[in-house]
Amino acid sequence: MDRRNVMTIGAAAAVLAMAGTFSAPAIAQQKLVLKATDVHPLGYPTVEAVVRMGKKLEAATNGRLSIQMYPSMQLGGEKEMIEQAQIGALAFARISVGPMGPIVPELNVFNLPFMFRDTAHMEKVIDGPIGDEMLKKLSDHPKANLIGICWMNAGTRNVYNSKHPVRTLADLKGLKIRMMGNPVFVDSMNALGGNGVAMGFDQLINAMQTGVVDGAENNYPSYASGQHYRYAKHFSQTEHLMIPEILVFSKKTWESLSAEDRALITKLGKEAQKEQRQLWYDAEKAAIKQMQDNGVQIVKIADKKPFQEAVKPVWDKYGKDHAGLIKRIQDVK
Repeated sequence: MDRRNVMTIGAAAAVLAMAGTFSAPAIAQQKLVLKATDVHPLGYPTVEAVVRMGKKLEAATNGRLSIQMYPSMQLGGEKEMIEQAQIGALAFARISVGPMGPIVPELNVFNLPFMFRDTAHMEKVIDGPIGDEMLKKLSDHPKANLIGICWMNAGTRNVYNSKHPVRTLADLKGLKIRMMGNPVFVDSMNALGGNGVAMGFDQLINAMQTGVVDGAENNYPSYASGQHYRYAKHFSQTEHLMIPEILVFSKKTWESLSAEDRALITKLGKEAQKEQRQLWYDAEKAAIKQMQDNGVQIVKIADKKPFQEAVKPVWDKYGKDHAGLIKRIQDVK
């Protein structure tokens, strides 16, 4: 046998060996690191809940599946996070319902001002059948390209600014307030008398520093962890929005997983939903203390009824096609 034939046989054997090494069962056992991202820093409740979920996932699969977290806007703001999840560049993203409202119209109901009576009411809704239905609507939507994994608590959203305390509707007049990029939010602030400015969270600090906006609206932990008190020390408890947040998963990546892995991620997601809740309330207490330590003026709104009446046109505009869903939410006790 000449040298050329020996080399040919050797090459064929190597190919067969490689084929055995990379057989389907072996590929299924390869390690997969699932990238996750959030605009908030390590330790923030939504970030910590996903980090803990990753540890559980790694333990349950003997290290085959794990989660690598990219916090603090390392992969961009929510707009970029959503786009990357849609194309499969990352697996998990914690996003607000705000950007999803224009894609899945039913979700916009959660974005209506003063939709929930209080946070306990909001939790009853997202923990029950309505919450499950909304996640399914997101997952089934042909243009979303995302899977809804679970809900996360984001508390109440409140107005803060650098000019003066807001106690009444008149105090909001003319203030430039950053809102999330959804028309319902901008319209809500405009209805309240302010000047709503749509802007990504990642642009906010620069906008406050340069006077592009006078302030913004958000929950206690986001305000405190972002040190927004350095630019806007007047924090008013308007509680105009109680928007739950969603942990989403890339549909492209989801479809590459086995049914068993999907079921496991879904199960751990439900556990994360409950675990994040306690993390959230602990973070709220810590945030309020941090605000007080940094000289923030926390203003209690004595009468919210004028605020609620002012946003009626927003309800008429965005809620008219979802009267049935709104009634179901209001009927939750």
